[in-house]
Order: sequence, then C-alpha cells, then structure tokens
Amino acid sequence: MVVGSAVPAAGELDHERLVRAAVRVLIENWHGHATVPSRRLYPHQWSWDSAFIALGLKHFAPRRAAAELLSLFGAQWDDGRLPHIAFNPAVADDAYFPGPSFWRSMSIDGHPPIDTSGIIQPPVHAIAAAAVVEGLGSEGPAFAARIYPYLVAQNAYLRKRRSVGELAAVVHPWETGLDNSPAWDTPLHAVPSDLSLFQTYTRRDLEHARASERPTNEDYSRYIRLALAYRDSSYDDDWVRRDGEFLVVDPAFNALWAWSELALADMARAIDRDADGHSAEAARITAAMVDQLWHGASGLFLARDELSGRLRPERTVAGLIPLVLPALPATIVTALCATLTGKSFQAGRDAVRGVPSFDLTDPRYDPQRYWRGPSWLNTTWLVASGLRAHGQEALARRLQDDMVALVAGAGLREYFNPRTGSGHGTSNFSWSAALLIHVVAESSQRWTSQVAGPGGWSTRTSG
Repeated sequence: MVVGSAVPAAGELDHERLVRAAVRVLIENWHGHATVPSRRLYPHQWSWDSAFIALGLKHFAPRRAAAELLSLFGAQWDDGRLPHIAFNPAVADDAYFPGPSFWRSMSIDGHPPIDTSGIIQPPVHAIAAAAVVEGLGSEGPAFAARIYPYLVAQNAYLRKRRSVGELAAVVHPWETGLDNSPAWDTPLHAVPSDLSLFQTYTRRDLEHARASERPTNEDYSRYIRLALAYRDSSYDDDWVRRDGEFLVVDPAFNALWAWSELALADMARAIDRDADGHSAEAARITAAMVDQLWHGASGLFLARDELSGRLRPERTVAGLIPLVLPALPATIVTALCATLTGKSFQAGRDAVRGVPSFDLTDPRYDPQRYWRGPSWLNTTWLVASGLRAHGQEALARRLQDDMVALVAGAGLREYFNPRTGSGHGTSNFSWSAALLIHVVAESSQRWTSQVAGPGGWSTRTSG
C-alpha cells in the first residue's frame, strides 16, 4: 500500500470489474472508424494513442484493433510520415487547438485527402500491429500483408528525412509523446515565448483540465511558435536541420524505432518477406544509441540537443525505455535496472506506483503536471516490457500490478501521482483502458472476452 493513498493492495482487486469498465470506455470512445483518446479533451485520432489502444482491442475485438490501425494509416503522407493527429471532419475546427485550420496540411503536396497535423509521434505502431496479427488468428497474415508496406514507409521516413547521423531527431516536443518533459526545458527555452499568440489562439485543454496539471502558457506559446515555423516551411525537414530552433535526439523515440524494426522483422517472416534488413536496422540503431546516448555515470540513456551538441542531464522515463531492446549489453541492463529501482524512480518500492516520468529527487519534479513527474500507464508498460525482455520477470510483474492498482484506486485517468495514486488529467482515457485490458489479459492464465458485452463481438479465450 502506498503511504497516504487510496491505492488498493493487489489481493483486493476485482479484475473482472476493472476490465469491464475499461471495455466500456473503449466502446464509448469509438467514433465509427477510430477511438479518440478522450471524448472531451482529445476529440480526434492520435497516432501513438491508437497503437496502445489496439493492444487492448486485440483481446476482445481484434478486427476493430486492425481497423484502428488501418484508419490511422489512411492519414499517412506520401513521404511516409504518420501525423500525430488525424482530424475527424465531423468535429468542429475549434473543438481542439491546434486544429485543422492551424496545420493547413491540405495545402501540402503528397497529403492524404483528410486534415492532419504535420508532426509525428513515437513509432510504436509496428509493435501494436504485430500484436494484432496474433490476436486475429487465421486472419492475421492478411492483415499483416496489408499494413506492412505502410509500416515500412513510416520507418523509411525516419531514416531518410529525420536522421542526424545514425539516429532520428524530433523537431517539436510533441513528437516525443512526453510533451512537457523537463528534458526539453533548456532546448525549448531557447525558443522565444510570445504570449501575444493567445490573442489569436485559445487553449482548449484548459477547459477540460486544471492549469496546474497542464503545460504553462509560456511553454505552450513556444510549442505554437515551433509548429507555426515548421508549417510555414511546408513541413520541410531539411529546413529544420538548417534553421530550426528545436532539434533533439530522444532515447525513447529511437529505442521504439529500433523495437519497431524487430516487430517488422517478425511480420516479414510471417508473410514471406525478407526480414534481414529489419533486423540489421534494429542492430544499427541500438549500437548507435549505446555509443551516443548512453551515459554510464547517470545510469541512463540521455537526450541530445542537436543545436548545442550536448546530452541533457535530466533523468526521465525516456532514458529507461531502451530496455525494450533485447540486444543491449548486459552491463547496461544491470545499470538501468539499478537506476529504475534507485532513489530517482523507486520502481517496485511500496512508496511508489508505476514508473514516475521524472526524477523524484529533482527540484522540478511535479507529481501532477503533464510529464513532469506523474506515472503514466503507457511508459510504465513499456518499461515493464523491457524488463521482461531481459528476464526481469518479478519487477515487470510488479509494475504491471501497479498499473492495475492505480486504475483500481483512481479510475481510468490520463496519469497518476506516483506516491499517492491520485488520478490527474482527463478521465475515461483510452490508452489507460486499453493497457489495463492488455496487462490483465497477459497476466491471466485464462481470460475471456465475455466482458465485452455490447457490439456482438465473439467470445474468445486468450491465455
């Protein structure tokens, strides 16, 4: 039990009730072709959200999981980029900011016939697609053959358009998925803040979440400036490398890129394609990360600010996510596990639930503000998956138990205070629901989809 929290002990959890509630959220957040992260705060389709959502759907509605991913790739640009938002034309332009009229994507050559943003998010989609292939059973190979070319194009875009040396760079904090991480403070604060922008634009997020839980106006104005500059360059990645104000190599983004290549290798073998190129690419990225981003004194992988050429010292969950890579040297795995369970993150200890997104001992740690301290289910699941890849089963299971316990105590919230277990951000959050289903399904010897109820989905057993 976490001291001072309402997080229940593992033996007190009603898994069936929790899964039913999670399934209900995914049903309610389905909009006919895709699942929104949240009906109120995030009313469109988000890129890496859909990948995590597919992991949950595959257990009780695998065809819907396939549709989720294929719908998202319907928004892929001709250059291979997969935008971080695919806008629903049935939703008002001003329902979310920045909306379609801000990004002006339809004016770009090679854009699909729907409105999207112009930036990307971490490439977790091949990992999700491989899981959906498994969930589809006999229908899996047909889905794999259909989605495989889109996934290949997505990773080719990173290699051809985003590489700085051997690793991929992000051009906006939103592309990391860890939008407001303290690791971006110094690179972002080199971008001038123009609060007069809010005379033109209105932050819709503050209508649905407390200001104390969201990025500050000062930081948000910098986000807007970066997005406007990228838009006004016609989303030219060469321009960003030459004249941009934010260019960062993120360890989590690159680790997920390498992991996705391993998933593509598995899919390629399943559909009689050549897997060797994917395996070689994963090995290349992993080696470059070890050579360029590993910081032994910190016991973490660190982000690199390309404009200064320096590693950022902030200790964030992004530096632990490379555990997903099975070819990491054993010495690095040992050091990462020590960091994970040490004073900065305290994972597996009774005083903390999940993996905090930022160093608990840093003065900037904030357990309620977006990516500046809270535990999130997606990053906790990624770290747990990495632990399992290296035989750290007991700690991986503890982190998955933490995920379930956090939901049991606070509901399907966007993120959680790692010490008290209180829920923050929006409620009925789709990837929290999906990953709750996923970890319960994977940890149970026998789990049935009878919890699905409405929708006419067939009952199947996973275990």
